[in-house]
Amino acid sequence: MIHVLIERHIADGMETTYEAAAKDTLHEAYNAEGFINGETFYNMQQANHRYVLSKWRSILDWKRWQASEARKNMMNRLNPILDGNEKITLLEN
Repeated sequence: MIHVLIERHIADGMETTYEAAAKDTLHEAYNAEGFINGETFYNMQQANHRYVLSKWRSILDWKRWQASEARKNMMNRLNPILDGNEKITLLEN
């Protein structure tokens, strides 16, 4: 099992738009093979700094989802409202 930590910075004034798109993205991930669960967090000291922590059965499942058309479509919605690129960290315990 692996965890994937995604760090994002939202452009000023786009918080509400981000919340809706991120929620849709997480719901879409629930349909992906190997997805176990996911949570979203925000930095209490920087409201535009967000994290998504998801758990996957394997790195192969994550990579399949990462390369999927569904995720690419969702990122096409998210990218215009982000301030920079998302940072992805793969974690294992």
